[in-house]
Amino acid sequence: MNAENPFIDSEKFRAALRRFDEENSRDPNSEIVNGVACPREMVFARRLADCVLRLEPDASEELRLASHCQHLCRWMIPRNTFPMARAGYLQWRHRLKQFHAEKAGEILREVGYADEVIARVKNLILKNHFPDDAESRVLEDALCLVFLKWQFSDLVAKTDDEKMINALKKTWRKMTPRGQAE
Repeated sequence: MNAENPFIDSEKFRAALRRFDEENSRDPNSEIVNGVACPREMVFARRLADCVLRLEPDASEELRLASHCQHLCRWMIPRNTFPMARAGYLQWRHRLKQFHAEKAGEILREVGYADEVIARVKNLILKNHFPDDAESRVLEDALCLVFLKWQFSDLVAKTDDEKMINALKKTWRKMTPRGQAE
């Protein structure tokens, strides 16, 4: 048992991660990692969780859980089910956050987490207290780092320069100095 972070060794924590992975393993979209096709959202969850721990090695249980389910079953609500204009994009993103929080809450309840933990994880996913909440800042920094390291080049290939510059500016402004340094 880890005395500093006892939840790391808790069965409840491990059960939640297994369930998140189980759900994300159903992603029909894949990403090649080390020559192997892997479910995209499973890869994303692991990258995000790793980034959170790199930024905050003593991250709370709730922050660690939120990092594993930030895009839980994202493929179930495709972008093309909303209007392709900016307003449709924003509606899609809002609906996704609600969906991820609802799905994560169901799984956390299923494995035995208390309502307070579930509410905190959902608040982190929904970014309800961003930017005032320190943990939401860590999560946002990690999201931005995953985007910059693993998703940026794909976006560049299909996006015009002006939109790309705008995306970079928005990403940079959301990040803390610590995230920017990373």
